[in-house]
This record gives sequence, C-alpha cells and structure tokens, in this order.
Amino acid sequence: MATCTSAISACWTGASRPSTRWNLDEALATIDTGYDLAFLLMDLDHRVGRPAANRVLNRYVARSGDAGLVAALPLWLSLRAMIRAHALAKAKGVAQGLPYLGLAEAMLAPPPPRLVAVGGLQGTGKSRLARALAPSLGAAPGALVLRSDEIRKRLAGLAPEERLPSAAYAREASAAVFAELAALAAEALRGGHAVIADAAFLRPEERAAIEAARGNAPFQGFWLEAPIAVLRARVEARRGDASDADAAVLAAAAARDPGPVGWQRLDAAADPIPAARRALGLNPDDP
Repeated sequence: MATCTSAISACWTGASRPSTRWNLDEALATIDTGYDLAFLLMDLDHRVGRPAANRVLNRYVARSGDAGLVAALPLWLSLRAMIRAHALAKAKGVAQGLPYLGLAEAMLAPPPPRLVAVGGLQGTGKSRLARALAPSLGAAPGALVLRSDEIRKRLAGLAPEERLPSAAYAREASAAVFAELAALAAEALRGGHAVIADAAFLRPEERAAIEAARGNAPFQGFWLEAPIAVLRARVEARRGDASDADAAVLAAAAARDPGPVGWQRLDAAADPIPAARRALGLNPDDP
C-alpha cells in the first residue's frame, strides 16, 4: 500500500526476514458474509437510522436468500459496535465511544420475534406497508421482509427487477415460491428475528402455510383491500419493481375466490399504515 511506512511494508512482505514464508490459514481468513455486513448495518442504524439499515439487510437477503444470518446478528452487531467504541475512545477520548458502547449492550438484548403477513390483490400496497412496518419490529435492524416476488426472481436466478416469462407463474412454480417463503420465515423466526411475509396469499393453503411457519411466535395477518380501479391504476404505473403483474394478471386474480380470510382487513385505498401500526401495538404517528 502506498501509505505504508517502509518498516510496516517490510514486516508485511517479510522483507526484514528473507527466510520467512508467510503461511496464511485460509479457514481463519474466511468469515461469514453476515459479519462483514453487520458493520455496515450497525453504522447505518446508528448514524443514519434504522430504516436505512433495514432496507440494506432486506435487499441483501432478497438477492442471496441467506435468511439464516439474522440468528447471529445480535452478536455481530454488538461486536461491531464495540470495535467502533474502542476505536473512537482511543482516537478521540472515552466520551466519544460511549454511545457505541451503549449500542453494543442494547444489541445483546433483542426483543422476541413475531410474524406479520401482508396479503391482498396486486396494487394494494403490500410491499409499501411491509417496508414501513419493518424497522419498528423485532431485533435490530428491524424485521426481515420476505417478498414472494423477490423470492420468485431469486429462484429463477434473476435480479428482482428483471422480468420473468408467464411460465414462471404456473401453479407448480408458485407452490415452490410459497414453500420457500414459509421455510425462510420459519428459519428466521427460529433464529429470534421478526419477519414480515409479503405476498398475495390468494389461496387458503398459502395463508395456512405462512401461519404454520410462526412456531411459537405471535402472528398478525393483514388483508389489504381497495376498489379495482384504484388497483389497476397503481399496477399500470409501476416501474422498476419486482412484481411482473399487469392489468390482466390483476383482473384474473380479482376474479378468483380467495376463500374465507381471517386476517385483519385494512382499507388500502387510503393509508393503511397507521391502522396496521395500532394493531401491532406501535405508535401510529411514527414515520
């Protein structure tokens, strides 16, 4: 590195001891990607705010499928905060490191997990609601949002914004997507992390499967509803979204009978976020 002193450079390259061979242990040099990610999540949580950290976590899991990393997040986030506290205390004084020290302690006492499911027709704003609720739920940096549209793209080897052919939405393919959604939700909940499942859930068996994934965690289901004209306008206005649904897909879904829905119904023509926050025991006025 250009900024190294000659002494540091010599030590690193072994130049000061020509006979020495540097044998690096590959196992010791390899760490879980989640531990690296935790440094970014911790800093975003502290410096920018939990919504930013939550969005990064969920984007990473949407692309990787690594929902299991959340089980170790409390420890990893605490370690990263401790490192930041130590560095600041050494460089700028103990007082500068104290906020991170408090953060490190708080990360080791996460709240218990819970499962929230958000269902309804295309265009009802399920993803908007899920993303709005996620930062306020569960352990840092907030709930893991598992979106069926993103899972479908990942299983097909595509980025969330790439479009899929209609064959990818056949009954068998959709069953695989909902099975993966339930499996990832159960894995994250077992790891102690809150989950929001974001999907249409138009079939009774899909709703039953996500409810069964809860294990011992509390469950809350929301069913979003709005006039078909409102939904059509929203769907047609979408750009750069993980959903491939168009007006024809919406019309077909609206014609299907979803069966009895026991989840709490919310008016999606207005803003459902305050009502959902109240149902979850959150401050309805928080952003």
